Amino acid sequence: MDSPTSLILAALGSIIVLLYLVMKLRLHAFVALLVVSGLVGLFTGMGVDQLLDTVEKGMGGTLGFVATVVGLGAMFGKMLEVSGGVDRLASTLLDKFGEDRSQWAMGVTGFLVAIPVFLDVAFIILVPLIYALTRRTGRSLLYYGIPLLAGLAVTHSFIPPTPGPIAVAKLIGADLGYVILFGAICGLPAMIIAGPLFGRWIAKRIDAQIPEYMELPKNDIDTSGLPSFKLILSIILLPLALIVLNTVSGFILPEDSPVLAALTFLGHPFVALTLATLLAFTLLGTRRGMTREQVMEVATKALEPAGIIILVTGAGGVFKQVLIDSGVGEVMGNIMAESALPPILLAFLISAAVRVIQGSATVAMITAAGLMAPVITTLNLDGPVLGLLVISIASGATVLSHVNDSGFWLVNRYFGLTEAQTLRSWTVMETIIGLTGLVMALIIGFFI
Repeated sequence: MDSPTSLILAALGSIIVLLYLVMKLRLHAFVALLVVSGLVGLFTGMGVDQLLDTVEKGMGGTLGFVATVVGLGAMFGKMLEVSGGVDRLASTLLDKFGEDRSQWAMGVTGFLVAIPVFLDVAFIILVPLIYALTRRTGRSLLYYGIPLLAGLAVTHSFIPPTPGPIAVAKLIGADLGYVILFGAICGLPAMIIAGPLFGRWIAKRIDAQIPEYMELPKNDIDTSGLPSFKLILSIILLPLALIVLNTVSGFILPEDSPVLAALTFLGHPFVALTLATLLAFTLLGTRRGMTREQVMEVATKALEPAGIIILVTGAGGVFKQVLIDSGVGEVMGNIMAESALPPILLAFLISAAVRVIQGSATVAMITAAGLMAPVITTLNLDGPVLGLLVISIASGATVLSHVNDSGFWLVNRYFGLTEAQTLRSWTVMETIIGLTGLVMALIIGFFI
């Protein structure tokens, strides 16, 4: 069954079935993606042996990279969390910015912390600080909470080594250096608009106070035994700097340069994140009194949430590979390539549609990346354009978070909001981030 019409039906049907399995039957995304991939392969006439080879190729080709990077990033982030590094960053930035500019301090804190730490974990760690500021000033929780959430959400969506952009970059073949570079360029304006600016506006309209059912934490963070701010900042920025230098050096240095060879090695995500993780183990772990067994326990614990993300991403790689090997991808790629929409906007719309329908940003990003991969091949897109496509897909997967997204309820409960207030605050903030990211990506796209 290889007529263009049947292949298009297979593509559309695969998305409908995927959404049904995830939303209606509440099947885990990992299993749902594998089931849909198998159905697409059989429907399009792939032999059983060919289908199984495709599944193995898609899973292995994706996880060889993603599992390593996400696993290292998770251990790195966990060490930052248990050592008190997150508290140190927040308290130092608040001291530097002062109470009058505390919104900006919370936005920058969120932006930096979410590079190695998962969004929900970072939010829960820093919520006591939001409560303390609210008690001290009497302002709405949203005055400080929205900037923090904006910083966390921007980095979580746009900047590796967080799992979302890592997964999309692998699925469409984007260079992580470009993703980090464009993620920062697009993310900072998004954080500013959705964070301090929108936070100040919405706090005047929703007076959210600490809910009675939340245990009141201590007013201030005890910083006496925490690692230094410079140390924490250096460890966080080290892998990002090495990866970006690897990307940029190829345009500046001659091919036979020993400096280029060194930067290429050190700037590979595997090496850069391994170095950062080893530094975290040593400087935040054993040098601060932890035994090697305790460090190993922290690292092992960090891999529990990472394992789920890794498996879902691998299943997304299977879905992409089945679409390509079955011929569905080529047909869909040709149709999308003939669209009047620029690829950056097209990627955003696909990702946003899946996000709104089923809620999971991860599933939205992986689905959009799988569908865009054939378009990339058809249009021969490469280099910095692929980095912008990652940002576009991430932006689409950020907009319009509502009641089918776990993040919606996390904010709803910790800030004691009604569902309507959460839509007016959290949902609007997420949408501002996504739209700003898209606009910035389109603007940059005009110049490259």
